[in-house]
Amino acid sequence: MPTGGPRGLPLLGNLPAFARDPLAFFCRLRDEHGDWVPWRLGPKRCLLVSRPEDANELLAGVEVSFSPPDMGWALSAVLGNGVVTSTGDDWRRKRALVQPSVRPRQVRSYAATMVECADAVASGWRDGQRVDVQREMTRLTQRVAVRTLFGVETAGREETIARAMAVAQQEIGAELRGVTVFFPSWIPTPGRRRLRAAVAELDEEIHRIIDEHHAARAAGEERDDLLSRLLAARDENGAPLSDRELRDEAVTLYIGGHETTSTTLTWAWHLLSGSPQARARLDAELAEVLDGRLPTFDDYARLPFTQAVVKESLRLFPPIRLISAVAREGARLGGREVPAGTTVWTSQWSVHRDPRLYPEPDAFRPERWDADAPIPVPDHAWFPFGGGPRTCLGTRFALVEAALVLAVLAQRWRVETDPGEVKPFTGLTLQPSRAVEATLRSSA
Repeated sequence: MPTGGPRGLPLLGNLPAFARDPLAFFCRLRDEHGDWVPWRLGPKRCLLVSRPEDANELLAGVEVSFSPPDMGWALSAVLGNGVVTSTGDDWRRKRALVQPSVRPRQVRSYAATMVECADAVASGWRDGQRVDVQREMTRLTQRVAVRTLFGVETAGREETIARAMAVAQQEIGAELRGVTVFFPSWIPTPGRRRLRAAVAELDEEIHRIIDEHHAARAAGEERDDLLSRLLAARDENGAPLSDRELRDEAVTLYIGGHETTSTTLTWAWHLLSGSPQARARLDAELAEVLDGRLPTFDDYARLPFTQAVVKESLRLFPPIRLISAVAREGARLGGREVPAGTTVWTSQWSVHRDPRLYPEPDAFRPERWDADAPIPVPDHAWFPFGGGPRTCLGTRFALVEAALVLAVLAQRWRVETDPGEVKPFTGLTLQPSRAVEATLRSSA
């Protein structure tokens, strides 16, 4: 394969092509220039690696040979200095404080809430009803996130947080696709003004909830939600998270526990609607394992094809489609030296759709995840939640929630999405570019 990179424009480098369609851009780099491609994002020297082994080595080397990149003004404004955006000792401290709250044992305790919220949605649907699938899945996962994270459930709070996060989704995506990512933070673009207002609204609501939790804790009230666990966490010096740190971690966990799952479920319904064979196999598994009852956490392991539907949806439409890190002095990948200061990129979208790794890469084939599949998925070729020490802390939560919600709803309903291609839109996560409309049909 050729090893040279694409030609770029003076000053801008390859920014116009990247901004126009970042998904197609990285696939084109891989197809036309190989697995190790130098390119430029404006003035920044960049490198795209597409071999799963190199991607895994990159992810494993963050905080060792590579530094996390500047996340951009918009993303930092929303996430603050939480576990996703912090670095070095500060990141290590916060990860140690947050990680116990999302371990498998804790996720088990939230499974009942996931199922209860899904069952409420299933009970509210009507045969023949027309729905916006993404709106339905968003409302459902918002309710799960608010209840498990904050231990509260009020329509007002869900709407306030959802409204602010919708603006954040739009403005973060706009910055990542355009030249404003290079603008200093003090330049007041219209998008940044909208985002500041949304973040202020979000902060007001989150801090109100934090204050309520402080009051409950002072009164000796025991709560089992994620925020209460974070309030009780102490670092090795016995210090708790500050209210600002609690806010940053709460927002980070909210996005990880809601945004990615609602998007994954939306894509899953659309893909299942176009695959009668996959839908039939899903129905058969649910009938055999559940026989009409609601699933529990223990059923998660007994639903391998349901899990496969989720994994295949995440392969085709990974919520996070790009990861980058900046090479430190002496950094190497695949035995090759990477010049210090180079921003090294890998793309889940590109790797997940590489025909060398996945036969018929654009086809929805959950059976490729079968334990006895004739062509097993290669190691490190699936990483929708990142990898290495900075892998998404909410991975287990998201996978369990998506599978259990799918199991609850699919037992009672067929979601027949309107025919036609739905292209992805690169916002905060990989969203459908248009409304995914569907007709509900009872499975009873």
